[in-house]
Amino acid sequence: MIDQQLPGITGLTFEQMLEQVRYEGAYATRAQAERAVCAVLDAFGRQLTGDERVELAARLPYEAAVTFTSQIPATEPLTGWGFVKELASRTGGSLATTRWDTGTVLRIVAQLAGEELLNRILDQLPSGYALLFGRAELTACVPSRRAVGT
Repeated sequence: MIDQQLPGITGLTFEQMLEQVRYEGAYATRAQAERAVCAVLDAFGRQLTGDERVELAARLPYEAAVTFTSQIPATEPLTGWGFVKELASRTGGSLATTRWDTGTVLRIVAQLAGEELLNRILDQLPSGYALLFGRAELTACVPSRRAVGT
């Protein structure tokens, strides 16, 4: 039998995920890292649907997957900035702190997802999520009226 390795990080336990978030997010305690992971994954679970949701859950550590899949997806997904604002409102955090928490957690999630799945996730979501996953968000250049015909 051929052992197929998933792209990105594999075999990461929830404890290891928390330590990685704690380190990369510069959280003082593991409890702070865990609060960030649970809040972000709980909220992100409302944004993602379909096969990408199922595949991402399968690549997360069990405890993280349970948190991620515990929410029913929203009928109208939020933009990346809308996601941060709603999460800040739910947690009572500042926009800056919530943006930091979101970026820290979703960068680890991106590593767990791997390149191919992350591309599909970003294709499904409205604008603004690429930055939250630690990627540049590319947009098409639209010429201004001034540049055209003047």
